[in-house]
Amino acid sequence: MSERIYDVTIDGNQYRFPEGIYYRDIAAQFQETGRHTIVLAIVDGKLTELYKKLTKSCEIRFVTTAEQMGHKTYERSMCMLMAKAIYDVGGGKAVDQVRLRYNISDGLYCTMDDGREITEGFLNRVKARMRELVDQKVMIHKRSVNTDKAIELFKKHGMHDKEKLFYYRRVSRVNIYSIEEYEDYYYGYMVPDTSFLQHFDLIKYNKGFVLMLPNKKETDKIGRFEPKEKLFRVMEESTRWSDVQGLSTVGRLNDRITRGDVQEMILVQEAFHEKKIGEIAVQIAERGNVKFALIAGPSSSGKTTFSRRLSVQLRAAGLIPHPISVDNYFVDREHTPHDADGNLDFEALEAVDIAAFNDDLNRMLAGETVQLPTFNFKTGKREYNGDIITLGDNDILVIEGIHCLNDELTRDLPAENKFKIYISALTSISIDEHNRIPTTDGRLLRRMVRDARTRGVDAADTIARWPSVRRGEEANIFPYQEQADAMFNSALIYELAVLKVQVEPLLFRVDRGTPEYFEAKRLLKFLDYFVGIGAELVPTNSILREFAGGGCFNI
Repeated sequence: MSERIYDVTIDGNQYRFPEGIYYRDIAAQFQETGRHTIVLAIVDGKLTELYKKLTKSCEIRFVTTAEQMGHKTYERSMCMLMAKAIYDVGGGKAVDQVRLRYNISDGLYCTMDDGREITEGFLNRVKARMRELVDQKVMIHKRSVNTDKAIELFKKHGMHDKEKLFYYRRVSRVNIYSIEEYEDYYYGYMVPDTSFLQHFDLIKYNKGFVLMLPNKKETDKIGRFEPKEKLFRVMEESTRWSDVQGLSTVGRLNDRITRGDVQEMILVQEAFHEKKIGEIAVQIAERGNVKFALIAGPSSSGKTTFSRRLSVQLRAAGLIPHPISVDNYFVDREHTPHDADGNLDFEALEAVDIAAFNDDLNRMLAGETVQLPTFNFKTGKREYNGDIITLGDNDILVIEGIHCLNDELTRDLPAENKFKIYISALTSISIDEHNRIPTTDGRLLRRMVRDARTRGVDAADTIARWPSVRRGEEANIFPYQEQADAMFNSALIYELAVLKVQVEPLLFRVDRGTPEYFEAKRLLKFLDYFVGIGAELVPTNSILREFAGGGCFNI
């Protein structure tokens, strides 16, 4: 019987391959030396792992580590490789104690829950075992088991967070990955074998260690380890608080929701937020000479609601706050700079009339009465509508804008009169011990709900714009975050359970075949881990109300 041959279209060109050839073997023929590693394939519009075989004539597009999907595939595969190496070094133990925490300096901060001291010797043994497995080109196998079987399996392995997670899953089957005898669950696709995982490092840091990974720009090397100490301390505090509340993972959150004490959980979390905002207000009041509280943070971090809640706390501390937005100082539309794609770039510093902004604030500082502008986004012009302000001894401007941590924005203002605040939604809850939740996922879902509610923008458009938003954050916000005098984590442990109810219908409307479909499908799978909560339980002053609607602030 003759071998069956199929026609395959790749990059607009036609090729012929035999039936049963692995996609990884086809990919090897298109893997250019020195280029980004191919890790996935899109076969006739369906995302596919490379261990699968060709079964028909089709069109293939390969996905590399330079793309978000490919980079995440590399990351989770590397996490499994590390867990396997710890399993081997620990003699088949200790892997259930490994917890992946959060991003730090192109890497993932990890801890060992058994309280052991992380030594250089331990990390060197793990790293050597990882390198050995890479050199051996060990297959990463995948098998599907029913959910009850998966629960039994993870109970046997001591992975109780996964056991609890799958107790709430509605799907009937679960994909289990394995490297040799080591088995685990990971949220998303994997590379076909360990030889794809060439670039990594393990670095001792604080009480744990960092798994260093390539970034999407330089996928063939590891960058320098440059931790952000202030940001790390905020993440550590949030993580400790989640652990104390018994809400470190999605399974534990689902337990709390289904037990019926949801309202208390929400009120405690909101009280923690109020306490932190109050502490920042006290810092400002005690400094005595602060006239400009400058608030910056990435998209959907809740800057506007935070500024209103901070204003309330400043009043309680004896000050008279005046919230203003840097956006009202945009240059007229015809002078707005353009980005690399030719689109108007409202996130560039040059989009702000820095001279007018500094002049108005310095005049206020000198005691003059100033009329503040309002930017008309329809006409693209600044307008003056009688918004008059004079700063007295107890008055303070609460200024919100993405560039507020960049000294160039306030270059003419005295440093002693400025207090800088960085705000971001830094998710401290994890799916389970080996599957973290990226902070960007929470912010994307927040933005999706708000865009649909306030601007009539569909989920596909929000997803399409997100990479541009992220580039703006990388350029204009993150480089300055360590200059903040205070940081605030606006993430709420319970918020994804609330957003789930609102965002799922939006994601289901993303059309199959569009570039945004894969991200929508990934987010739907992610949200399926959560038991939903109705938004009616959320307090009206919550930061979550900025996105879900129904808030008490006029924003």
